[in-house]
Amino acid sequence: MFAILASGACGGKAAAPAAPAEPAAAAAPAAEPAPAAAAAPSAGAADSLRAAVDAPGRPEKDRARDADRKPYETMQFFGIAPGMKVAELGTVGGYYAELVARAVGPQGHFYGQNTPAIEQKFAEPELDTRLKQPELANITKLVTPFEDPGLPAGQLDAVLMIQIYHDTFWLNVNRKQMNAAIFSALKPGGVFGIIDHSSAPGTGSTQTKTLHRVEKDAVVKEVVAAGFVPDGESDMLQRTADDHSKNVFDPSIRGKTDQFMIRFRKPK
Repeated sequence: MFAILASGACGGKAAAPAAPAEPAAAAAPAAEPAPAAAAAPSAGAADSLRAAVDAPGRPEKDRARDADRKPYETMQFFGIAPGMKVAELGTVGGYYAELVARAVGPQGHFYGQNTPAIEQKFAEPELDTRLKQPELANITKLVTPFEDPGLPAGQLDAVLMIQIYHDTFWLNVNRKQMNAAIFSALKPGGVFGIIDHSSAPGTGSTQTKTLHRVEKDAVVKEVVAAGFVPDGESDMLQRTADDHSKNVFDPSIRGKTDQFMIRFRKPK
């Protein structure tokens, strides 16, 4: 029903602790992405996104998270549409893997990547159980390092990293290599979409392990240095009630953290 491509290499990274989630090359100051909304989807694309969210086969625990995660609006912002080829690095248990695979449909394809450590600690058995659904036969599961995710070169319309980029800091991932691999996998004009938990201004990447947060500017700088162009930013997941002082897994804030959402493009 679905393909599994596995790699035993972990890139020398330590096993992840209770939460999934190198030095970056010096770069010129990053351009600040201007706030922007995605172009209104076509009727067919809008229908596919709504059908994906409303699909009767989705787990109830996923539906319970929809109000906070806003999957319809998120997929719309990143331009997800039928027939697209999309990947997610750090797909973990597959909340967005299922949604996007349903949205792109049988003519599209989804690549869901986890590192071996994330696969063992956080994805199993949830992801494999999810992938047994016949409607998700268009998913290829990848168990690979972030630096060499195994994506097809120049074929993808979008690559997503949702609440996982911060983990690549404290896991000492070679993000220059990772971002180069993402750049290579995308078609010209393809989207690199990132959502992550915001940290307080001036903290940079210093709270990625302790609080599982990262400052937006630290991410933008690295992605722009890899050759991507900022293409828009959404405030739909910003939450002023989050004062950035708590670990994102604290029960009082979990699921309701202040998050940034940025869309980048590979130049045409």
